[in-house]
Amino acid sequence: MAAPVPAGPEDDPSAVLDELSRNFTYWEPGPGNGSLSSAWYRRNQVHLFGVLLAILGNLVISISLNIQKYSHLHLAQKDLPKPYFKSVLWWSGTLLMAVGEMGNFAAYGVAPITLIAPLGCMSVTGSAIISVMFLKENLRASDLLGMTVAFAGTYLLVNFAPNVSQAISARTVQYYFVGWQFLVYVILEILVFCILLYFHKRKGMKSIVILLTLVALLASLTVISVKAVSGMITLSVTGKMQLTYAIFYVMLVIMIASCVFQVKFLNQATKLYTMTTVVPVNHAFFTTSAIIAGIIFYQEFLGAAFLAVFIYLFGCFLSFLGVFLVTRNRENGHLQQSFIDFGNIPGKQMLDKIQPDSNGLSYGTLPDGSDSTRSQSGEKKEA
Repeated sequence: MAAPVPAGPEDDPSAVLDELSRNFTYWEPGPGNGSLSSAWYRRNQVHLFGVLLAILGNLVISISLNIQKYSHLHLAQKDLPKPYFKSVLWWSGTLLMAVGEMGNFAAYGVAPITLIAPLGCMSVTGSAIISVMFLKENLRASDLLGMTVAFAGTYLLVNFAPNVSQAISARTVQYYFVGWQFLVYVILEILVFCILLYFHKRKGMKSIVILLTLVALLASLTVISVKAVSGMITLSVTGKMQLTYAIFYVMLVIMIASCVFQVKFLNQATKLYTMTTVVPVNHAFFTTSAIIAGIIFYQEFLGAAFLAVFIYLFGCFLSFLGVFLVTRNRENGHLQQSFIDFGNIPGKQMLDKIQPDSNGLSYGTLPDGSDSTRSQSGEKKEA
């Protein structure tokens, strides 16, 4: 009779706990978070790869948004514009956006949530740069200041984010999923979500704070599930199959459902408020919610030094401020051609630059009495 097969290390509960304890300790002696030494870079090569994926993904998303914007502007200039979903250019932007989101998805699988989530500011600043270069939009002083502040915040985030090395296996996710910290967090989140939903639906309150708080509460579940799914897929690719565990599909369902309802509330906010208001507030709410989720579910700040946490939070503040400065009053910019063309109206003389200066005192008036007004008054006298 064959001898019984000994249990593997991954099936031993004590081995799982040992793995968790190793995940939350620094792998080498010396300074912890925020060290700029070569040892720090050697310990965080995988994290830096995740940062690179996230930054490239956000830049690709910026390009896709500007391509879609250019597509809408191009279609609006045609006499008989066709639907935007029939435009090859619009679909090209959509495809690029999917590629960028895949980069973010992969980044969550190899780096902490608290490191990847704040890098969303790169999408906003990148979009501002691209719009100036290709859509010929004006570059304002607040744009330059906002980009500088956002880049400074990103540098602090990357250097002082938690440097825990954590392999996201199915057993690890199961361990966290039934932990008391996450259960308390989910119960409180459900209560707050139901209260806000009651005021939104029953009382008709359409405040941007309520709408984007609903988005942020759902986003916390999104980032938790995205990191779990991405981490288990990454581990499966390396040869340790995780897709046979039920927790993988539970997290997959949570990820899809939270994304769908998140988009629903975000669309309501964009219909009621301008993008210059929605973008910075949503970035701040989403990042804060994601950081809290990473701290509670994956315990990413365990063992971090107080000074490192303070500098990290200061970097988050700088990224919020940078996004606000870049998006501030952006929709109030003037058109490049400040005039109304009456040349296509039958029986009317073409008036070149009726509104020559949108900032001047004569904005909205006809220049120098206009020959057309005198001709119109003469026609009335003859009548």
